[in-house]
Amino acid sequence: MTATELWQWDAVDLAAAIRSRKVSSREATIAVIDRMQAVNPKINAVVRDLSEQALADAAAADEAVRRGERLGPLHGVPVTIKENIDQAGLPTINGVAAFRQTIASEDSPPVANWKKAGAVIVGRTNTPAFSLRWHTDNDVHGATLNPWSKARTPGGSSGGASAALAAGIAPLAHGNDYGGSIRYPAYTCGLAGIRPTMGRVPSFNATATVERSATNQLMAVNGPLARKVRDLRIGLAAMSGSDARDPVWVPAPLEGLPATTPVRVALVAQPAGQYTHPAVAEAVRKAGKALADNGYAVEEVEPPSFEAAIRVWRKLVFTETRHLTYESIEKLGDAQARKSAGLWLEIQPDITLKEYMQGLAEVLTHRRAWSLFMETYPLVIGPNSGDLPFEVGFDCKDVPTFRHVLDAQALMTVVNMLGLPSVAVPVGTTAVPDAPRGLPLGVQIIAPRFREDLALDAAEIVEAVHGVATPIDPAW
Repeated sequence: MTATELWQWDAVDLAAAIRSRKVSSREATIAVIDRMQAVNPKINAVVRDLSEQALADAAAADEAVRRGERLGPLHGVPVTIKENIDQAGLPTINGVAAFRQTIASEDSPPVANWKKAGAVIVGRTNTPAFSLRWHTDNDVHGATLNPWSKARTPGGSSGGASAALAAGIAPLAHGNDYGGSIRYPAYTCGLAGIRPTMGRVPSFNATATVERSATNQLMAVNGPLARKVRDLRIGLAAMSGSDARDPVWVPAPLEGLPATTPVRVALVAQPAGQYTHPAVAEAVRKAGKALADNGYAVEEVEPPSFEAAIRVWRKLVFTETRHLTYESIEKLGDAQARKSAGLWLEIQPDITLKEYMQGLAEVLTHRRAWSLFMETYPLVIGPNSGDLPFEVGFDCKDVPTFRHVLDAQALMTVVNMLGLPSVAVPVGTTAVPDAPRGLPLGVQIIAPRFREDLALDAAEIVEAVHGVATPIDPAW
């Protein structure tokens, strides 16, 4: 490809070409910036343009190559950062107008680690207010549009990250995942994304005025999104370095012992208690066949205690939203954030302190049940979302609609409570009237704690058989 096409390259190829001086970081960064200027006005994915600093960082990266310095795995590669984590000298707005002046004095661990790995940050991406929706829109920056169809959500809360990637703005993006906020945007935009094991990637925002809630400490993680699974590997490895500011970080190896072969896979095409669209169920079965054809032992098996686990996740997360977050959403959030959060609270009645504590204790019950299950089935493949990418407005409509949304997102949210790693990977597309190229379909591949490598191995096989071609031009 010519230098002007470098925005289409994957991170692995760019890193190798920059390291070998076949291309320069400056050439790659200029190509990505030019692409950003061409498509971002249409999709509103990058909400803070860092082109000037990126070009300076790219020049420094090229100079380091010329001097023969030791280079990190992302040396000179353009990336984006979600606007809800700290980046020194910049505001951590998180979709809230009142946070425009919340300027970070230091980098959060994911930013610091990617910088250490040599990444060049070209921009910060959009997120909904407080990062608490599966759709990306706010009163500060406006809505992010899905390049596949502006009638469909780009996902949330990492919707800016996913739309940017799908349209060719950098090959690698930072995201985070509390209730599917990496995997759902990856799904809606035809991308790969990984929710790492809790404790794999360090996390800390110095701008935060209080510590994270109990469920955030149990469930929320940072991780990468990419157009190719192999880019997730280098993005995750670079993001996973130690940081003393996060005392729950675990120095676990990125590669575990070889799995017993054939690796047994539990295929969950239509989880009990989850709405699953027929096209989504078919995508799960296609992914299972791709693995079966490559030596995996695939069986349709229902995972343990699934419906009970759904109830616990909702009870804990919605109760914390009611008592810890809703006051701030009411005071500082936009109308959509208030409406969406209000629907949560209508669906889940308040519970007592005793019931909340019992729910926290029950988390271990479900983690134990899945841990035992995964001794037999080290991989579980199921829907990412059970429905096609939702039409814009889906989470601000009414209680019945939002209840359907929750039912469709059930497996995705339960994985957070279980603390397990999960890789989202595309599985073709399905035809709909509002998307000329169709809409992406996909699955998630769930692995035991700290065995991201097993999930990534399987995801690469699924991608090779059923992958979706990105980047794309916006469909309008």
